[in-house]
Amino acid sequence: MNWSIYLCCDPLSPAPARQCIGLSCAYLYLSAPERLTDRDRCFTFRDIARKAGMTDLIRSACLTHYAEVAQSVGLDPREMLRKVRLPISCLARPDIRIAVASVRRLLEASALAAGIDEFGLRMADRGGLSNLGPVALIVREQPTIGTAIEALSRFIHIHHEGMGLKVEHDDNVVTISITLRGGRPRAPRQSTEMALGSLHRIIQSLFGSDWRPLDVHLMHSPPRSRRYYRTFFGCNVIFNSEIDAILLSASDLDRPIPSAHPLIADYLQKRVEAIDTRSGHWDDKVGELVRALLPSGECTIERVAEHLACDRRTVHRRLSERGTSFSLILDAERSDLAMRLVEDGDRQLKEIAGLFGFSAQSAMARWFRGRFGCSITQWRSADRQRAAIARW
Repeated sequence: MNWSIYLCCDPLSPAPARQCIGLSCAYLYLSAPERLTDRDRCFTFRDIARKAGMTDLIRSACLTHYAEVAQSVGLDPREMLRKVRLPISCLARPDIRIAVASVRRLLEASALAAGIDEFGLRMADRGGLSNLGPVALIVREQPTIGTAIEALSRFIHIHHEGMGLKVEHDDNVVTISITLRGGRPRAPRQSTEMALGSLHRIIQSLFGSDWRPLDVHLMHSPPRSRRYYRTFFGCNVIFNSEIDAILLSASDLDRPIPSAHPLIADYLQKRVEAIDTRSGHWDDKVGELVRALLPSGECTIERVAEHLACDRRTVHRRLSERGTSFSLILDAERSDLAMRLVEDGDRQLKEIAGLFGFSAQSAMARWFRGRFGCSITQWRSADRQRAAIARW
């Protein structure tokens, strides 16, 4: 039985990419059950449960090499990030999350400004498996190429919430297609090419040799020159296709990965599955960003809104719908971090106040007393007493 899923997303469209202007709608077409893998079903059910208006996030590790690539084609990376309202700090903090829509705007704007059709591929050429963070640890410890690709398809959303992989077998050919949520009628050219190019580099790194796919398919029209594409993929690249996919030989999936440790892979998978249990609601996403931004002293609602590719009013409205507010989330996260930092006697109170965004140490002292019912000095003294009792 064939069926489709339609999802409504925020109108966060890259200005240079005309195909994404207006309200975006993405669909996933699912073929007969016997052609779906368990990983496809996981991605599909995640989409069914997705809340309307939710912002897809991606680890900022996807921009690890952006400054390098931008400068190589004559662009100022900081200026380009400012244009699309992405925080400059995301270039140095690979694990913090940013909006997929903002990354798409950045890639499209960069390609347009530089006059480079293959900007997304150039980004993929500098990246690879290491950019996937915890997902990479699971993938590289799998026993074969096939199980590594299965692990990638199952956990890729931990790195990129709007991306899915589908693996189909047809005689001796395996098709690995990508789905990027949030494009109309599909994701913009540069983000598609960066995603497919990254997938190619990941598979190539697992082989540890000069592996080449059978064919590569892209749904968009061909560039002005195909030379870079042929060199990058090392095979025939078919444009105006019905899918965005890499085709490889079925025998490639049986290829063992010499450096793999299945026991380590099993342990890592359990750890990553624990990460995957986090909720996708607005309050949870804001809380995750607050936890990441607090230690940098840059945790404001404006900065959180930048990461979510919206304005502060949208954050307020979405949190209100969840029965909470930014102030309540910030206060709760501050409290948790405060207990750990204050108990660290080597930390100066002035430094802690700066990390929490207080204008002065006295302001933090008033907040601490109101929150915990005692002064910071009293808390530290009590903590020392508890430690002494524990040692005794």
